[in-house]
Amino acid sequence: MTDLELAMSRTWAEINLDELAHNIKTLRNMLNPHAKFCGVVKANAYGHGMIAAARKLQECGADYLAVAAVTEGAELRQNGITLPVLCLGQADTNLAPLMCEHNITQAVGDVPNAKALSDYAQSVGKKIRIHVKIDTGMSRTGFYWPENDESLKDSTAREILEVCRMPGLEAEGLFTHFAVADDDPDFTHLQLRKLLDARARLEALGQAFRLVHASASSGVLYYPEAHLDMARFGLSLYGYASPDVGNEGSTAGLHPVMTVKSRITAVRKIPAGETVSYGRLYTLKRDSVIAVMPVGYADGYPRVLTNQSYVKIHGVMCPTVGRVCMDMTMADVTDIPGVRAGDVATIYDYELMPQAAQKAGTIIDEIVCRVMPRIKRVYINDGKMTLKI
Repeated sequence: MTDLELAMSRTWAEINLDELAHNIKTLRNMLNPHAKFCGVVKANAYGHGMIAAARKLQECGADYLAVAAVTEGAELRQNGITLPVLCLGQADTNLAPLMCEHNITQAVGDVPNAKALSDYAQSVGKKIRIHVKIDTGMSRTGFYWPENDESLKDSTAREILEVCRMPGLEAEGLFTHFAVADDDPDFTHLQLRKLLDARARLEALGQAFRLVHASASSGVLYYPEAHLDMARFGLSLYGYASPDVGNEGSTAGLHPVMTVKSRITAVRKIPAGETVSYGRLYTLKRDSVIAVMPVGYADGYPRVLTNQSYVKIHGVMCPTVGRVCMDMTMADVTDIPGVRAGDVATIYDYELMPQAAQKAGTIIDEIVCRVMPRIKRVYINDGKMTLKI
């Protein structure tokens, strides 16, 4: 058995890098031609494989990559990625050596954090490139920017100016993050106005930024006026226009990149009246044929989907039955002739992924990120399947 056959012997995720390339091109065409393209590869590229995704982004002409942790940026560098890398999360200042060693651009949202980075950079005779984070409504990190308090705006602008002029720091960018770009235009426009107000006030003080950015996926798709100097593509890069309903109703033309499949291990005939799985939460109403798939909550398939999800077998939607187990899930295939052990069940695809998110009460971002490491990633690149890119 080859390594590829072994990877596809249980449960695996097919990551179609050709579709990723399609999405990069599609999104680039939507973007203001003067704006830079930033591909977000944090969280193992939303479960798709960070190194493979980064390599495809670099190959396709992306301008920047974004991560959530400095260690993710270091891993990119160690695997030959040369694109600029922005760490979006405010980092522990003890990681300043990694920032310097691997030339990682760091988000900064307060004076003490900036001061510690400045002190380290000076001590080794280097510079750390930073993007100043403005809190316009997320209330997580960043310099808080009010809507109407002019005195507070002045004091905040002075703090930011102090950061930008610290030795050892190179202030390249100014950015914010939209809180409700997918469903609240009024608040999104308020956030954009706050960012542009901060930019104007800082420019009046003599501090300009090469990259001012606000839009993630929804911001790019719905607010062309918010493209600014750069856009950060996350979920849309991996094929979904909306975190809630996927591509339903969208004209964006995005293609999902991930499909999760599982090889059926057993097909069993069970009489009516018997119960299925832990807790006896499902009683068979008829003599049934049950397929057992080696995928469960330890693989990231949510336990909350018990008795309310579907898989596809022989191209037909089949309801899952009984409690989702740690390593197994069962499906009713009574009405599908010829199902055998060794057949392939599709766990997630363009249709099943949004359904699973809705039934689980979450978003597609979480579902793809939940696909655990023991589910091997099998890459499709130039039409060929491979384990490594």
